[in-house]
Amino acid sequence: MEANFEEQNKLPELKLDAKQAQGFLSFFKTLPNDSRAVRFFDRKDYYTAHGENSVFIAKTYYHTTTALRQIGNGSNALSSVSISKNMFETIARDLLLERNDHTVELYEGSGSNWRLVKAGSPGKIGSFEDVLFANNEMQDTPVVVSIFPNFQDSRCVIGMAYVDLTRRILGLAEFLDDSRFTNLESSLVAIGAKECIFPAESGKSNECKSLYDSLERCSVMITERKKHEFKGRDLESDLKRLVKGNIEPVRDLISGFDLATPALGALLSFSELLSDEGNYGNFTIRRYDIGGFMRLDSAAMRALNVMESKTDANKNFSLFGLMNRTCTAGMGKRLLHMWLKQPLVDLNEIKTRLDLVQCFVEEAGLRQDLRQHLKRISDVERLVRSLEKRRGGLQHIIKLYQSTIRLPFIKTALQQYTGEFSSLISERYLKKLEALSDEDHLGKFIDLVEYSVDLDQLENGEYMISASYDTTLASLKDQKELLEQQIHELHKKTAMELDLQVDKALKLDKAAQFGHVFRITKKEEPKIRKKLTTQFIVLETRKDGVKFTNTKLKKLGDQYQNVVDDYKSCQKELVDRVVQTVTSFSEVFEELAGLLSQMDVLLSFADLAASCPTPYCRPDVTSSDAGDIVLEGSRHPCVEAQDWVNFIPNDCRLMRGKSWFQIITGPNMGGKSTFIRQVGVIVLMAQVGSFVPCDKASISIRDCIFARVGAGDCQLRGVSTFMQEMLETASILKGATDKSLIIIDELGRGTSTYDGFGLAWAICEHLVQVKKAPTLFATHFHELTALAQANSEVAGNTVGVANFHVSAHIDTESRKLTMLYKVEPGACDQSFGIHVAEFANFPESVVGLAREKAAELEDFSPSSMIINNEESGKRKSREDDPEEVSRGAARAHKFLKEFAEMPLDKMELKDSLQRIREMKDELEKDAADCHWLRRFL
Repeated sequence: MEANFEEQNKLPELKLDAKQAQGFLSFFKTLPNDSRAVRFFDRKDYYTAHGENSVFIAKTYYHTTTALRQIGNGSNALSSVSISKNMFETIARDLLLERNDHTVELYEGSGSNWRLVKAGSPGKIGSFEDVLFANNEMQDTPVVVSIFPNFQDSRCVIGMAYVDLTRRILGLAEFLDDSRFTNLESSLVAIGAKECIFPAESGKSNECKSLYDSLERCSVMITERKKHEFKGRDLESDLKRLVKGNIEPVRDLISGFDLATPALGALLSFSELLSDEGNYGNFTIRRYDIGGFMRLDSAAMRALNVMESKTDANKNFSLFGLMNRTCTAGMGKRLLHMWLKQPLVDLNEIKTRLDLVQCFVEEAGLRQDLRQHLKRISDVERLVRSLEKRRGGLQHIIKLYQSTIRLPFIKTALQQYTGEFSSLISERYLKKLEALSDEDHLGKFIDLVEYSVDLDQLENGEYMISASYDTTLASLKDQKELLEQQIHELHKKTAMELDLQVDKALKLDKAAQFGHVFRITKKEEPKIRKKLTTQFIVLETRKDGVKFTNTKLKKLGDQYQNVVDDYKSCQKELVDRVVQTVTSFSEVFEELAGLLSQMDVLLSFADLAASCPTPYCRPDVTSSDAGDIVLEGSRHPCVEAQDWVNFIPNDCRLMRGKSWFQIITGPNMGGKSTFIRQVGVIVLMAQVGSFVPCDKASISIRDCIFARVGAGDCQLRGVSTFMQEMLETASILKGATDKSLIIIDELGRGTSTYDGFGLAWAICEHLVQVKKAPTLFATHFHELTALAQANSEVAGNTVGVANFHVSAHIDTESRKLTMLYKVEPGACDQSFGIHVAEFANFPESVVGLAREKAAELEDFSPSSMIINNEESGKRKSREDDPEEVSRGAARAHKFLKEFAEMPLDKMELKDSLQRIREMKDELEKDAADCHWLRRFL
């Protein structure tokens, strides 16, 4: 992570005397060895890190080891690095919010006496929230997951529990998974897991390797716990304290699980929920349904660029960055994060969201008014949670109050809408807002704040309880004001006695060391020196003047300080009482937060749809059993948002029985990858409830999107590019159903041409004949286009395979290639790879040799696209009809398949030869009207 701010890179001076250094070294040696822990030591004005941690920080964040210093000498020397407060915040944010390989510990103390005051990990950031979000909104919700696996033959039953500390939700699930753990992976993505606890003994078996790989693909931190922690004993009594409401439904829920309950027991122990009484009675518990949302694995999330990445050139590179136009302080962003990871599969709920988005798109005035009001809404979820944990004060209450008093404006804006969806607006928002803000709920909260808090002092930045709220506080305030008046009168009287002007010559100061004192400049001191020494007590003489007092001022000052201390103590007690009262409104505020964040996200969808140069359209969504996926004039939302792009739209028609499986060929850089990804992105957007970048769209709901669109090496886990490609494809073959959407790009490139083609053909055939899911398969194996012809000859096939290609134009004289970026029906007979090399400015000699070698190799290929021109002695491209190539290749494939299936071991030689002659005769007969097939023979 880059930290380029000069202030952050400025190293504070490491100031330790010999005694302090020796004491610290003796303490540091007592710390347990933990390779994942990054330990910081708070030294008041700056922080330090030591040992391996200091080297890690110097290399990772300062990008130089010159930042290192040494404490001690010789064999006892300890490498150290000093860290400014700003840099500490930067490092903590990176370790806890971006990475998944470290925990953070913070110590306070001095010498050899240090104590751990804060500990955090990617899933447990509660103690560091004040550091992480002091100047940043909380965009995502950290979730800790606990899994308890039970391996059975080639499958595994997973018991899973999770806790969402921001929304105070406990979840349970139990499901059967395959050897690639596709269900677990999609569940972790949907939940937004940051950390996973796991039984330590389980990780030693070979069966767990693929489970660990699944967790790593999701960028989840793995924390091993002892197996005895995974127990369901005492779980009911623990949940009775944590979960709000009656225990009976909770008892019924947990009784239906075998493996999820031990996972939940370990999770409660790890998250330490029971150690904080602020959690009691504030959690809800639910069953997590893995089929309740569209499933997305980590490969699909990456392929479709759903979430932001540190490598993004701008925010529009990711779908989240593009769609995030939320206005509330953090709540809307977190809900959008969740929605994008949990697209809906419920048709009615999708249509409801689309209705609301349509309403906000069509009513620009309503949309703008609501967005303006939502900009004044604070992060209600986090404010309430801080108050419940006794970390908040009057400032948090005032932010809740300022958010609450915006509700009448939001209600007024909604009441003015009388259009097509007015009943839906009333049901979803107006009725709920009215119920939440009535006199028994938020109306009572507003009265409490206006009665208890001194709102007049807010302009001065002071958050105080109003004196009228409590008689004791009122009495102390009167005493304080009376003493202030007496001190000022004494000030005036003393000025007259000394013949000095009030405030100009004789000033009244309040110093931390002396309390109320008089001060004069050194210039004025000689004039009153005699009186000063006889009637007053000189306290201090400095450059800024002489400070002095007398018995009267000292007595009044002491009295004033005592009253102020009592006043502050009374304020604190009353603030605690008010905070306690406000926490009784937690459920109301939680419901309000959910309502406003939903409105915020839907308004964000509407703002995106209406403000794009080419407007989005409302998709017509149908159930998964009916309808096709037809996108007219579709565009990739992230690509078209880039300033340098003039996007060319394309149609996509995935139609049952006709083009449900599409093979897309064409040149490199021609737009194949962009086209197939944009189909996936558009389907996801539609099921989230958003309008889509199309002229017209009809979408059949999909239960899962599988994507294999390019793999990078994973050498750290011993996985090559090709192996990664095969692993991702295995997930598709195991997890896909006929209700999924499959996107595959360039499969089989990482091995030999023949092996790659064989795999690609077999995978295609399996997807067509077994999975029967709508598929977009982009490839440079042009022979695969024969699958369309072969499939058409299979009786009873209901999928439908069609060929498409991205078009390009070659100038016959200059041989220059021009990409047209249009997807058109039919197969393509060239990849134009050498032309793309010319685009990259390869030397002419290299390009020329490439053409020669390509021509030579094509002579050995049964699908050769060139013939020898004997008259000129030069090769020229053969202009075979692509449909003829497909038809001929399909017939050749049929011949080879029939030959491979012959039971030669059971046949007499004479019968075998006879059958082969018959097959050859049939093939020659079919080749009579197919030039390509004649060359094959």
